[in-house]
Amino acid sequence: MKISGLYYSLKNLHSLTNGLNFVSVLEYADPGNWRTPLKENVIIWPGTTLTKPSGQALLKGVTLRIGIIRARPFLIVENITDNTGQINIQYSGYMWDLLDLLKNKIGFNSIIQLAPSNQTYAQIVQSVNDGAYDIVVADVTVTSTRRQLVGFSNSIFDNSLRIIMRKSSDINVDLLSFLKPFSRNLWILVFCTFIYAGILMCIIERKDSEGLENQSILSQFVLSVWYCFGNIVGYGVEFNASTAAGRFLTAGLYILSLILVASYTANLASDLIIANSQGFISGIDDIKNGKIPPNRIGIRVGSASEEYYLSEISKGNKNYHPLLTQQQMYNDLLAGTIDVSFLDDGIAQYMTNNIYCNLTLVGDGFDVGIFGIVTPRQWLFAQDLDVNILSLRETGELENLRQKWFEQKFCSDSTVTSTAIEIEAVSGLFVTFAVISVLSLLLFLCMKRFIIKYYLSKFICPNKSLTERKYTINRRGSKTSQHSQNNQTVLPNFSNL
Repeated sequence: MKISGLYYSLKNLHSLTNGLNFVSVLEYADPGNWRTPLKENVIIWPGTTLTKPSGQALLKGVTLRIGIIRARPFLIVENITDNTGQINIQYSGYMWDLLDLLKNKIGFNSIIQLAPSNQTYAQIVQSVNDGAYDIVVADVTVTSTRRQLVGFSNSIFDNSLRIIMRKSSDINVDLLSFLKPFSRNLWILVFCTFIYAGILMCIIERKDSEGLENQSILSQFVLSVWYCFGNIVGYGVEFNASTAAGRFLTAGLYILSLILVASYTANLASDLIIANSQGFISGIDDIKNGKIPPNRIGIRVGSASEEYYLSEISKGNKNYHPLLTQQQMYNDLLAGTIDVSFLDDGIAQYMTNNIYCNLTLVGDGFDVGIFGIVTPRQWLFAQDLDVNILSLRETGELENLRQKWFEQKFCSDSTVTSTAIEIEAVSGLFVTFAVISVLSLLLFLCMKRFIIKYYLSKFICPNKSLTERKYTINRRGSKTSQHSQNNQTVLPNFSNL
């Protein structure tokens, strides 16, 4: 029926509960084509009425086009070859079991549609808005941006983001790690204190101490510094202060030793434990503070982790390393292309516990959220779906699914980080001791060089040494004989007495 101008409205005559009524079906406006009426889109509810029922629409008997997303362990897709050689697709996983529970509980029919692997989560959500799927049952995070396009059911999985990275296989050896408890300036101050106290002790004790008297000035100074060092580290030395001033200075060294040794021991133990238990980074704050370059951070395009990175870390700058698939993330991490990435907690725990044992999770979860079933906005069956999901949660069915798929672990426990202090952590201390021991040996050899030279010459030229020894013995014998004759000459003869 033509109304006016170039506008047409096509209506059907329907018999409703209140009589015969015209119901708009299509409309035409120039320029354009026939379309669904924008203002007169009438819904005829069950019972041939235009009034929306006061009760809820039920899903029982309704056929739904359900989109699913390949994401282990939420959905595992396997190709199974039967006895006839035909390849069949077999589904399993958390979401597949959840879908079976809902189908058995509600009674709806399903047409399963596996989303393409190159389709992002954002594109899949848009597909529901475009009508490609009726619902999507997958690991889709509920976000405010997605809420503007589609609806979501009640939570089907509690989620958060985790940092995933390679396990560190490189051993970082710091030969000076045992010096880290004190700053460089403090070590310089301690060294100067040794020298100062040694000079002072030498001045005070050099005339009165038995250990210092009859020594050269250099020896007195070295022994005084050794005395101060021994008292500061709490070891002590072989001689004691003999004057009141020396004892008073020693008391000051004891007080200094009490604080320095206790502080050093506590800080060293703390540093070694922390250095041994922490990895390359400790959590999301290190990434926010720029500890890892942006091009070494892998972010999956079109995911909730991308939304978090842009809003909380880069402030809208897409400076990250883009990832198109989850498998690309694992490959790039193992190949060293990226250092870290973000992954949903459930998937991250499953993959690091069962598939990729050389990957690990760092820090606590962040950006806490939920997974929900994606539905169209203002979906008629939303209430029926939510009620049944809540029923599954109350009866413990959802928790049983979580335990079934996420608490299994095949990776060895030997990969768990130990808090024991390894050799590498204190290797510098033993290297320092080795250097000191070598210097001590060289000093010993220097002091005994004449004796060593004698025994070496004896070992190299034994005949010459034997001749010299005989000559020495003969010479000593002649001297002894001559000495005896002289004694006999001078001794008086007492035999007549």
